[in-house]
Amino acid sequence: MGWETDFSEAQQKARKDHKLILLNFSGSDWCGPCIRMHNTIFESEDFKTFADNRLVLINADFPRLKKNQLSKDQQGKNDKMADRYNPNGIFPLTLLLDEEGKLIKSWEGLPPLTAKQFTDELKTLADARN
Repeated sequence: MGWETDFSEAQQKARKDHKLILLNFSGSDWCGPCIRMHNTIFESEDFKTFADNRLVLINADFPRLKKNQLSKDQQGKNDKMADRYNPNGIFPLTLLLDEEGKLIKSWEGLPPLTAKQFTDELKTLADARN
């Protein structure tokens, strides 16, 4: 399971494989709730197993430390995703999108859910689309 960093490529993959898109906005080197979300939810076996089969994952990271700086190209792609999906600059912000990029559900901040509860919610939403 890998995280994409290009929305267009992820969308093409989602269309081809008939998967939903999970877009996560994070600040990997400064946002505590973002780091916890990655460690507790996205790294869990429940989530990984589900995501492998049903989701295309995209991470729009906005690191602040110079050593973690993104390339200009990647920063531009992330800014474009933020302009469209996260204009208020909420971190973390996780969005479930259909293959056309339409919003199905959003989670602002770290969801007060276990990894299994979060994954079960994603399953329910995905199953409702089929």
